[in-house]
Amino acid sequence: MKLFFALLLAIAGSALAEKVSYKNYKVYKITPKNDQALQALRNLDEAVTEFSRFQFWESPSKLGRNATLMVAPEMQESMENMFEDLDIHSQVMIENVQDAINRESPRNARNIARIPVDWTDYNTLDEINEWLESLAVEFPDVITILKPGKSHLGRDIVGVKFDLTPNVEKEVVFMESNIHAREWQNRMWRKTRTRYNIFCYGADPNRNWAYQWMNGGSSQNPCSEIYAGPRAFSEPSVDVMKDFIASVAENMVAYIDFHSFSQMLLLPFGHTTDPLMNYDEMMEIAEVALEELRQVHGTEYVWGNIAETICKHILQKLHNNGY
Repeated sequence: MKLFFALLLAIAGSALAEKVSYKNYKVYKITPKNDQALQALRNLDEAVTEFSRFQFWESPSKLGRNATLMVAPEMQESMENMFEDLDIHSQVMIENVQDAINRESPRNARNIARIPVDWTDYNTLDEINEWLESLAVEFPDVITILKPGKSHLGRDIVGVKFDLTPNVEKEVVFMESNIHAREWQNRMWRKTRTRYNIFCYGADPNRNWAYQWMNGGSSQNPCSEIYAGPRAFSEPSVDVMKDFIASVAENMVAYIDFHSFSQMLLLPFGHTTDPLMNYDEMMEIAEVALEELRQVHGTEYVWGNIAETICKHILQKLHNNGY
């Protein structure tokens, strides 16, 4: 029996103090069909900051592959004109983002009777942590609460250790989620809450790790959605994760990082298309797993090396600039 760790990052609780409304914001599925259109969308993606009135939910990667873009009401006409001018196929996926948020808000916001965490609602961070605590009380011989450190705002980073045979040394599978807080209940906030200048908060914790830090796909602009921070491990939440992972690394056999959008199963690496040593084995496992998922839910996923699947345009840009 393997040992499972699930660390639910308290970064997920790093919401803005003031509630934001997305009334009449639309989400478009867009497909570039020529090089000019693809480059225009990439330029748009690179220009996004936390002040932008548009936001990519899924970045443009290559010709014929869909991207998804949320647009504020006052920009929708100009965006649609751009789509038409550049022959970008577009389709409205969500007519009103705020309506979708209201439908999928946590139970407390809808005044529904409180029940334990379920899998059909978005739950608040407090609800999730309370549920984890209740599991540890109900199954004390199997589940242990982990609190390896705190976020920038002083919130506990909470996880659980699941172990059916506690006194036997075994392999470790580490499962991590919510490194980006941008779920419905966090009002699209992506970054941490460290203040970096008078206007802008936070770094992208997914880009704050030391390995290949600032090597493509990141920004040095503190207002950017993909700001990597002033240095690797500058964000307390990421630094806590680093130390905890180091404490179990000797026995770790798998690291699984859950995100909430795009329907992709991605394998290392993100900075190069060079394959892993066990690339063929990983691809075979991914293909089998996703076929099983499709059989149950009918969902279609793509899979492969991160750079090949979603970041090829970044590598091409670096190459074109002589790096």
